[in-house]
Amino acid sequence: MEQGHAVGQHGQESQESQFEVAEIMRGLYGDGIIACRAAFAPALIAELRADIDQLFAQALAVEGGALNRGPNRYYVEVHPERLRSFVAIASHPWVRAVCSAVLGPEYRIVEVGFDVPGPGAMHQPWHRDFAAPPETVRGRRLSSLAFNITTVDVTEDMGPFEIAPGTQWDLFEGDPMFPDQSLWPRYEALAQRKLPKVGDISARSALTIHRGTANRSSLSRPVLVLGADAPDATNAIKHDLQLSRAFYDSLPDALRRHLACRVVEQLEPIRQAHTIEGLKTGVAMGGSMGGSMGGSMGG
Repeated sequence: MEQGHAVGQHGQESQESQFEVAEIMRGLYGDGIIACRAAFAPALIAELRADIDQLFAQALAVEGGALNRGPNRYYVEVHPERLRSFVAIASHPWVRAVCSAVLGPEYRIVEVGFDVPGPGAMHQPWHRDFAAPPETVRGRRLSSLAFNITTVDVTEDMGPFEIAPGTQWDLFEGDPMFPDQSLWPRYEALAQRKLPKVGDISARSALTIHRGTANRSSLSRPVLVLGADAPDATNAIKHDLQLSRAFYDSLPDALRRHLACRVVEQLEPIRQAHTIEGLKTGVAMGGSMGGSMGGSMGG
């Protein structure tokens, strides 16, 4: 599913209303992923990429500053105010509309970070990002969303994100995040490979089974991650969203009330806690990547 773009900071309420709640719900409760093409100007994404490159270099220079998500694949959680585009991204009418539709009007942003699959990154095993919570298993309700913004035009050789649509509802025995390899053929048969362009943003249920694929190029593929929860979800405990008092006070109330954060006088080092042990080793696979193109958008 794709939605048209909407930019600008004025008239957010009217801009949000152009996005159909039924379409948003159909996409996230159906395939488990939706997207908005050309949501952001190239200049904003170039600025975002520059900030991510700087923060990534700093994280790699500190022990434990970047989490291992597989060979030459990293995740770094960051202070929002160190991204110059944070307010524009978190306040975007499509982001607000999607969060409100799926998570309710009292949704909370709980995570800001980025993934960097570098050259030589291997396939990841098929997985979801956390165990399905009771409200999803028993209540068939999604209580969290992950937004992804690419900082590059993704090509086939850059380790595209693959997702198995509809699998956010899958139940399986054993590890609650990593389905047994006997189930992998099902996910490979369903898989859609996503090739987003600069300016695109996607929203997905992190419970939908997915994987990063092997980066056979000479380029990194940095992608911003924005995580949001319904009021009763508990993903905030895995993260350490911090804002300085000065930055927090400068934010518009319409954004500030949607942040599940610590307000501190001075920013403190982030405890990179969202470790996923099962992703630390890659998966050696043959030349076939599996999956159809199935649309161009995604993480």
